[in-house]
Amino acid sequence: MSTRSPCRSWIDSKLIRSGGVLALTIAVTAGCTSGGGGSAQPSRPATVAGTAATRPMSSPGVVTIPMVEVTKPGNASVGIKPFKPGFYQDCSAAPSGLPHCLTVGSVGHPYMIGELETTVAQYVSFLNTVDPRATNHYKLWVSNMSPSTWPKYGSITRSSSAATGKHYSVAYPEWADKPAGFVDFISAAHFANSLNNGKVLGRSTSTKDGFTIYTYKVQLSPRSETGMYDLTNPRATRASSSGFVVPSQNEWMKAAYYDPKGGGKYSYWEYPTGPTDAPHASLLNPSTGDVTNAQTQPLAAYSPQGPAFPNGPKGATGAKSGTYPTWCPSQAGSDCNTKNPLGLSATKYQSNYQGNLATVGQALTRSPWGTLDQAGNAVEWTDTILPIFKHSPRVTRRMHGGVSNAKSYQLWISAIGPQPERNLIPKNIYPWLGFRVGLVGNLGNPTP
Repeated sequence: MSTRSPCRSWIDSKLIRSGGVLALTIAVTAGCTSGGGGSAQPSRPATVAGTAATRPMSSPGVVTIPMVEVTKPGNASVGIKPFKPGFYQDCSAAPSGLPHCLTVGSVGHPYMIGELETTVAQYVSFLNTVDPRATNHYKLWVSNMSPSTWPKYGSITRSSSAATGKHYSVAYPEWADKPAGFVDFISAAHFANSLNNGKVLGRSTSTKDGFTIYTYKVQLSPRSETGMYDLTNPRATRASSSGFVVPSQNEWMKAAYYDPKGGGKYSYWEYPTGPTDAPHASLLNPSTGDVTNAQTQPLAAYSPQGPAFPNGPKGATGAKSGTYPTWCPSQAGSDCNTKNPLGLSATKYQSNYQGNLATVGQALTRSPWGTLDQAGNAVEWTDTILPIFKHSPRVTRRMHGGVSNAKSYQLWISAIGPQPERNLIPKNIYPWLGFRVGLVGNLGNPTP
């Protein structure tokens, strides 16, 4: 994506005229104010639970969410300069000038965070629960999620003629275990509210690659406007100290970068996949989106060469084939490479929209606490409100993690940036907007 400037939004979107059509420019840029068990070596590869075609989908209205626990409350923070390489023991050690240094990563409480990003199958179950008649009152679904509108990225079909509670469906089976995309913060908060207003049916534990995984089975609630977040308030914050949440910036970053065993520098890693070096790029089966090079570690779904301008920096012509994660459902046929809702020519489209979302967890490289895919795939929302925009009518939240269509700098610990929580432009044209859930407060075994 683009070169970084100190005081602009995470997704800087504007219309430009190119080749006689209006196209939307998307550039990842920096913010300008402030807001774990592993080792010092790159993360161990994870075991594979199965492919999208073999894993069972959740029952309607019920989701299962695997989570890892993040402990060591009160850990030290580090200083970063947004989108600048490296980090510092504190901001007094950082160089002066823009962008301003901010401290990140310290969390004063234990919590849990999703092992994986929220998937298309989970999001479909949520849509059918909170919007059983497909009125789309809360704009939780946009037309670009449809494969008929956007063959390469459309993962969710909406049918007006379907039965109540079945209007939404996974577009093709291959999409079930991909991250949900085109999701703004408000939609992610609705998902968290549906979990909180629902019923925890049980919790099980397992061990993967030396990490304990806590899997929650939750009956979703149709009530999603209030709960953990009162979404009638445009600046909604957590209403309770216990329950499912969209992770805060520091909760997200601690899970991705803080090494409780003291590895890396000042106990932090530069990437969620290792303390110093960028990971290899995931390569995907072109028809299913499953990772095909998991034996190459560490690994993440991103594009080392990056896309062409305007999604990339000025002068960029796009990444070479075979260097980035991409796929398209075989059911879409030749439309995969040409049809798009932005009016882009086939050439411009193929050089700008290159990376696609990979099956969750199959990159196999874990963070210091055992999460998967915090590096690349979908960029993820946090519920942290950016203070510099407090007088703006638009509420801006922090995001983190990078996308499968962007270069490695988006995976840095310093790659944080703001995005308006309700901005319909990126929600409609940015297929890599996703999230994972967290859990705070009572982390014990729930009573069904």
